[in-house]
Amino acid sequence: MTVKKEPAKNEPAKNEELKSEAAAPRPRIGVHLSTAGGVFRAAERAHEIGANTFQIFSSSPRMWRPGKISEDHCARMRELRTRFDVSPLVIHASYLINVAAQSEDVWKNSVAALRGEIERALALGAEYLVLHPGSWRGMTREAGLLRAAEAIERALDGLAWQECDFRVLIENTAGAEFSLGSNFDQVGELVEHLRRFAPVGACLDSCHCHVAGYDIVTSGGFEETVQQIEKLIGLDTVQVWHMNDAKAPRGSKLDRHEHIGEGTIGVAAFRRILNDARFRHCAFIAETPVDEPGDDARNVNVLKSLVGRAAPAK
Repeated sequence: MTVKKEPAKNEPAKNEELKSEAAAPRPRIGVHLSTAGGVFRAAERAHEIGANTFQIFSSSPRMWRPGKISEDHCARMRELRTRFDVSPLVIHASYLINVAAQSEDVWKNSVAALRGEIERALALGAEYLVLHPGSWRGMTREAGLLRAAEAIERALDGLAWQECDFRVLIENTAGAEFSLGSNFDQVGELVEHLRRFAPVGACLDSCHCHVAGYDIVTSGGFEETVQQIEKLIGLDTVQVWHMNDAKAPRGSKLDRHEHIGEGTIGVAAFRRILNDARFRHCAFIAETPVDEPGDDARNVNVLKSLVGRAAPAK
């Protein structure tokens, strides 16, 4: 006669724990990648280094004249992303764009350039377009915010973004005096202005948070920072984290990125962000330096190694 083995008392709890871990989706971890050889090559590069999300420039970030992307390359990008399961695709807008500019010429050029960015993002099937709001120098902050909102509304006008899974993400900046988005309050304020007529969200940069003065290094400081994000921006509004260590100290306002775990932020902060259930819906994308071949893969692997690992007790 076969005797049925009774489960140990702790087995149900253990099984439930395993089920919970199995049900949890894989974090989306990637890096900003080159599009040399064709924009779709970035999807191949992401797959090769073990990334399941990535960010690109859709055109030169330092030239007003936009690059052209062929329909074949757009179709190839979509096909490769589906095949390799790399998602979301994040596009970073040109550094020249200043939607809060006082100069009429710069503002008009910025609107046109942003419209081109959105058109290319929609053609590629990108989920997100990350935008630095720009500088309000020469105006009041409120006037700069309203000018930025108008520019984004004009850039979107007439485009079929409603039919796509697409959002413009406002990125927090490093805290420079006239930089719109230099604190969470400004990011949240601009997002609220845009909600009425634009698909909008937020992107948070760990280096920018740190050098702007937010504490993401200590466990208590991190919790206070997350509470401010929740209050001023909204946790569900944050769709992407730019995962960058910092060369400069906290509060310095110097935007200098460093390899993960090698800067003034340190590896524990990235472990907290990656394992915080409140950001489980986010994509985590490094914009770390490429000092040597393989640095992209190395930083992605460091981030991946931190998932599911508790911070050491102090």
